[in-house]
Amino acid sequence: MREPRIRAAAYVIREGGGPELLVFDHAGMPEAGTQIPAGGVHLGERLEEAVLREVFEETGLREVSIVEELAVDDRAYPVTGQQRSTTYFHLRAGPETPGSWLHRVEGEGVDSGMLFACRFVGLPLDERLADHQDAWLSLLTRP
Repeated sequence: MREPRIRAAAYVIREGGGPELLVFDHAGMPEAGTQIPAGGVHLGERLEEAVLREVFEETGLREVSIVEELAVDDRAYPVTGQQRSTTYFHLRAGPETPGSWLHRVEGEGVDSGMLFACRFVGLPLDERLADHQDAWLSLLTRP
């Protein structure tokens, strides 16, 4: 049996009139659905380093900070059936972070070169995120 793919995912929250979550859509690929920054952890990379790298690669944001680790989701990828273990983190973005922008993905992953439409949306969400990425959002509201 193959080892699970190790991944990190980011709930990046910006406080304004209320908490807002950073999401993105693939420009020109609506079937991919609305997502949060997430991706694979490189060999020898700490989870905290990976989540910050993924946020930067997929959104261009560097001015974010890790608040806490929230949960680990061990679930197979529905398209391929490959096992994966995704650690979800709560991150904070400053209130001066723009509300929306376009970003061309950087890095070496399969998303490299893709154009993402990034934006903050109010919580609670009106619609589900792709691949059940919203499954752990309720942990953000704990005391």
